[in-house]
Amino acid sequence: MFHRLRQDINSIIERDPAARNAWEVLTCYPGLQAIVMHRWAHWCWTHKMKWLGRFISYLARIITGIEIHPGATIGRRVFIDHGFGVVIGETAEVGDDCTIYQGVTLGGTSLHTGAKRHPTLARGVIVGAGAKVLGGFTVGEYAKVGSNAVLLKPVPPGATAVGNPAHIVQKELNAVPNPFAAYGVTPNGDDPLSKALRGLIENAVKQEERIERLVATMKAAGLECQSVPECDKLNSAQLNKLVE
Repeated sequence: MFHRLRQDINSIIERDPAARNAWEVLTCYPGLQAIVMHRWAHWCWTHKMKWLGRFISYLARIITGIEIHPGATIGRRVFIDHGFGVVIGETAEVGDDCTIYQGVTLGGTSLHTGAKRHPTLARGVIVGAGAKVLGGFTVGEYAKVGSNAVLLKPVPPGATAVGNPAHIVQKELNAVPNPFAAYGVTPNGDDPLSKALRGLIENAVKQEERIERLVATMKAAGLECQSVPECDKLNSAQLNKLVE
């Protein structure tokens, strides 16, 4: 028990630059306290003392602001940062070395008792603040879920998901441990929808330029073109700002 607690404290110090020492983490970090109390509640839950397990999780919610159902499975070195408003459902599974920020919900979308209703976070997953992961699917190893995303489908290992509903913005070819990204923010990550819109804008601008050249060439050759009403030219710089 003390070995696991030591691992938890060390992992928090590694991932949080505000953590100064082990004593501060032990006494002032509700995420760690919630994990410790969950282990007591989970032990009771799995040893046919379900009411006691629920009561311990209820006390943990009052003390820490974090609600973890005693039936949930929590791995080693899981860090719930800040933590207020985190909700983890009964059949949720959180793998080793995961990081979960405040306001995250690992929720279920099914009403069938005994079914796998809540998500599974594989090793090293980062879930940003306010994200909602809803359903009995798996988020792959070292994947990232951006802040305030609403995730309703599986995420491949090493990928990043953002938006509502969430979509993949980055996918690594090989699932390898990525550098830690606070709040699931990936450096230089870009939204594929924004990329597509920027491509369409640039294409439309080029088409407009070609049409103007064709009309000018035809007039220079003495060919009259039927006049059409003038319209505003596309401003690619202004339109690209709207989709950044």
